[in-house]
Amino acid sequence: MAAKIISGTEIAAQIREELKKEVTQMKERHGVVPGLVTILVGKNPASVSYVTGKHRAADEIGFYSVQDDQPEDISGDNLLKLIEKYNKDPKIHGILVQLPLPRHIDEKKVLNAIDPDKDVDGFHSLYSCRHTGTDHTFGI
Repeated sequence: MAAKIISGTEIAAQIREELKKEVTQMKERHGVVPGLVTILVGKNPASVSYVTGKHRAADEIGFYSVQDDQPEDISGDNLLKLIEKYNKDPKIHGILVQLPLPRHIDEKKVLNAIDPDKDVDGFHSLYSCRHTGTDHTFGI
């Protein structure tokens, strides 16, 4: 069998087109618009570019999206309060906290504060347990 060269750009466009249709159907059938929030702490150029791309894609397929930029010196407690706000927000279905975080913030604590059902990256420790085969999901 001969190898076939595939175009990642073409495949990505096909996937986005399929998702756009699914989002339209969700809106029509259930009145639900998928919601994404990205939380960016600081102004790391690579991180800014990454989350900007996420929002561009979200907008293209019809998601509701929020880019919540925070200053580099935000306290860990204030970041946790912000995450809790989005955990409770019914318009938000996915939360992405862009890494890396500043050194004064406990990354593990922040990632574990995200509702596992809204954890876009799957970095919550609940997922780590599942990947290692250890079931610490407490019946969830």
